[in-house]
Amino acid sequence: MSEQAFIKLREDLRGTLIGRDDPVYEDARKLYNGMIDKRPRWIARCVDSADVIAAIRSGRDSGLPIAVRGGGHNGAGLGSCDDGLVIDLSPMKGVRVDPGTRMVRVGPGCTQGDVDHATHAFGLAVPAGIVSTTGIAGLTLGGGTGYLTRKYGLTIDNLLEADVVLADGSLLTASRSRNPDLFWALRGGGGNFGIVTSFVFQAHPVSMVYAGPIFWDRKDARPIMQWYRDFLPRAPLELCCFAGLKTVPSTDPFPKNLWGKQICALISCYDGTAEQGQQAMKPIRDELPPPLLDWMGTMPFPALQALFDGLLPKGLQWHWKGDFVRDLSDAAITTHLEHAATAPSELSLMHLYPIDGAVQRVGKDETAWSARDATWSMVIAGIDPDPAKSPTLTKWARDYWTAVHPYNAEGGYVNFMMDDEGDARVRASYGDNYPRLAALKHRYDPANVFRVNQNIKPAV
Repeated sequence: MSEQAFIKLREDLRGTLIGRDDPVYEDARKLYNGMIDKRPRWIARCVDSADVIAAIRSGRDSGLPIAVRGGGHNGAGLGSCDDGLVIDLSPMKGVRVDPGTRMVRVGPGCTQGDVDHATHAFGLAVPAGIVSTTGIAGLTLGGGTGYLTRKYGLTIDNLLEADVVLADGSLLTASRSRNPDLFWALRGGGGNFGIVTSFVFQAHPVSMVYAGPIFWDRKDARPIMQWYRDFLPRAPLELCCFAGLKTVPSTDPFPKNLWGKQICALISCYDGTAEQGQQAMKPIRDELPPPLLDWMGTMPFPALQALFDGLLPKGLQWHWKGDFVRDLSDAAITTHLEHAATAPSELSLMHLYPIDGAVQRVGKDETAWSARDATWSMVIAGIDPDPAKSPTLTKWARDYWTAVHPYNAEGGYVNFMMDDEGDARVRASYGDNYPRLAALKHRYDPANVFRVNQNIKPAV
């Protein structure tokens, strides 16, 4: 960016333009994933759509790589770039709830916790993820899975409208009736088509839930995972139950006698009364071995969303690998157990998030997200606070994924991918929808201005 372009962008922004010499630069460039260290040339903190338009035009005309940061939670560090322009939407917060229509307008800088806080006052919730610090924008554009998915679908299945600034600096509203092809692409296509400056979601009646974790000794993991595989199809849709191979962290509030113990976990949420939740959980308690810990109880939905935030602060070392899973065979379970047993840290984990139920009522070609025939979204994550362990975390996650991938679908959830996945993985993740996405990319972003992402290449 020339000095003249820099001066003009600084004058055009109502927000702040941060350069490398700015005293807040080092803090401003930090990412959720401490394993990734990027040094952008400029960070444009935008406060409204006009700022976003000015930043896009300046970055594009200067030929700079452009990265877009919403809540800043992206595991691959795709909310930043080296020697480019970061368009930082974090100041663009604000949630407006209409309790009559149950429609919720959300700014792109909001976290899931921001949305949960605003909607809970009206006894409502937007189906989203499982960690309150997750940015709602990136989660939505990638698809969005969480505790309410089985009953209400993906986050994109509850998206009604989006305001989008395109690569040419124009702003469009996308919905089923306005620019429907763009709306189709936004629902799972990531940040490939523009910068969303406002989302409108359909919320649902959710207030108190019966929820929490149950832990078993890892020696019981094989029969528990086999049982879980067979239980999920008959579980009520109000019950979301995800499985994990984990280690009990050596910290409060966990009992000291369990610290450092490898476990198999079922972390569940029943959207209903305690009595209904206890009835839904009865097969788990009647048919499985006695657990080491059962912390299921009644709590406000936002409390569940924030339950594990303290274990996963910003700045940890992360390496993510993901897949879509249709069937959990006995051979796959064996592979999971072999590799989970060698986890390099207490925080490292494998989770299987259910994406059945309401998700499968939507056709594979109705949204960019095409994995409507999958049963789970799997994530393997090597996690630790120590930067010296980064190579070990990365190797463990990659080796684990390489071993279990032959049992899974070709593609995975784009929000669980690192930045080295390659074009073939991105294509596989969108399946038969990729050609249409590539054609729409050519229409809305032919120069691939928005390429710091799990990139969809413009069709020639």
